[in-house]
Amino acid sequence: GCIEDHPFLHFEVCYHQAIDFAIEHKLKVVEAGAQGEHKLARGYRPVTMHSAHYISHPGLRNAVADYLRRERREVERMGEYLEEHTPFRKDLGE
Repeated sequence: GCIEDHPFLHFEVCYHQAIDFAIEHKLKVVEAGAQGEHKLARGYRPVTMHSAHYISHPGLRNAVADYLRRERREVERMGEYLEEHTPFRKDLGE
């Protein structure tokens, strides 16, 4: 946060400057972080991210595992949808 209002500053700093830097330095990939539905509007193609965590409490570990099994299906479905609707060429970066 900041004291003054600067519309779109977050997007300029986090997305647009990264894209400009990548173009200037001829980088093929700019990593925009996790989550995906909003990536296309920001100029990024969403990609699947992976992470690993250890949860020591058995009850919490089981609850998280159950949630992730269900969430994984939705993430895969959304990924397929977004890939079908990407405005970018399919052969770039492969």
